[in-house]
Amino acid sequence: MAERITTSKAAGRLTDHISIGVLARTIPRDIVDDVLAETGTREKRKRLLPAHVVVYFVVALALFRASYEETLRQLVGGLRFLRNWDQGWVVPTSGAVCQARARLGAAPLRVLFERVAVPLAGPGTVGGWLRGWRLMAIDGVQIDVPDTPANVAAFGKATGGTRRPYPQIRSVGLGECGTHAVIAAATAGLHTGERELAEALTGAVERDMLVLADRGFFSFATWTEYMITGAALLWRVSATITLEPTEVLPDGSYLSMIMKKRARAGAYEIPLSAVTDPREATHVPVRVVEYTVGGTGTDEPETFRLVTTVLDPAELSAIEMATAYQQRWEYELSLREIETQLLEPGYGLRSKTPEMVEQEFWGLLIAHYAVRAIMADAADNAGIDPDRLSFKRSLNVIRRQVTNQAGFSPRSTQTRTR
Repeated sequence: MAERITTSKAAGRLTDHISIGVLARTIPRDIVDDVLAETGTREKRKRLLPAHVVVYFVVALALFRASYEETLRQLVGGLRFLRNWDQGWVVPTSGAVCQARARLGAAPLRVLFERVAVPLAGPGTVGGWLRGWRLMAIDGVQIDVPDTPANVAAFGKATGGTRRPYPQIRSVGLGECGTHAVIAAATAGLHTGERELAEALTGAVERDMLVLADRGFFSFATWTEYMITGAALLWRVSATITLEPTEVLPDGSYLSMIMKKRARAGAYEIPLSAVTDPREATHVPVRVVEYTVGGTGTDEPETFRLVTTVLDPAELSAIEMATAYQQRWEYELSLREIETQLLEPGYGLRSKTPEMVEQEFWGLLIAHYAVRAIMADAADNAGIDPDRLSFKRSLNVIRRQVTNQAGFSPRSTQTRTR
């Protein structure tokens, strides 16, 4: 049975006041309204579930891991004691929530993420910087979605004897190593490779960044796409790539050249110095460092081979290259937080159509970013590394605060006319 919240004198609709409590400073109502207007999804008539409430609801799904009806009760439960709205409000059924999500679509959540997700590390953030570079990383994740015909057609299934043979959405994101904040992402099905998705993120890359990536992302095309951004690059490459030393440097690194496949066949040669766009070159200089990790006890030694656009050891030494690359694991931890803390361990998204999968995924990223923004502020205020704060404990505190603070919108509680 739907649950009714009784009210008395007018002070606006109850749903005008719903946001996500302590997370409202990261996702303010004004920005939500702007995004709804931009995407043409603002409702044209009064509804039980206005569009801005559905936006907050989708984000709240990632916070509470609860049913639709229970998640809505969490958002409005603390408002009961005010009793000052001009009409009752019914907690909608799951069917009504599904219809409201379908009306909203995925675009508002994607645009909202793009609007709010910006780098969080300030000048003094511990672990956020190397020299003058903001430490960033790109990496990918695959998340199970329900096994419906529509999801299978849109996203595809993993093959080859995988443990969980469900359709999966694939995403590659750009994340800040020091704060674990994901600031950009691209999504597709399993038919789209990670390199292709990574190339879609270059618009979020800035010149003050040092971008890290694992060997699976390296190709001449992807490397030169990222070079255009002006950011410094530090990527691991496969041992199968031929990198002949052209000069050995005092810190143990060496200069070499990466080449297009056609250039390796000897058809022609266009050096980087002869063009203004790196994509037009066939030969691009890089600096290389190689080192071995492990090899003690029962561990097999593993050789790491890194290439960078920073050719001068005085600007970035070989030791700094190796140390910086280890920070890439911080971004992998971000993805693990999303997979095992915001999502139920061993389970994926709940939406049964591709559009709602996309919507739910962007809500998941917004929720993670909002939690990490609060953690970054707390760490900066305490003068400590954000890595010292527990994501799980922070998430539990925020869950309690959302309920205790009634999910108030940061806007005034004056009567709204629309």
